[in-house]
Amino acid sequence: MGNHKEWQIVCRDVAGRRRDLTVFVRQGRVVLVAPPGETAVLAPLDVGRLRAALRDAVLDASKED
Repeated sequence: MGNHKEWQIVCRDVAGRRRDLTVFVRQGRVVLVAPPGETAVLAPLDVGRLRAALRDAVLDASKED
């Protein structure tokens, strides 16, 4: 797993505490890890970062096939 990439997107939970969403690729599939037991609240700019991370992860996942 030397090429393992991971993207982190800052978000907030419903109480306003800082949390992170994590995106990575495993076995050709995109994995999205949300804060455990929390709801992720994203600002508009953070949604753009999530979109970019998902796009990059999909491109990496397609290389694993």
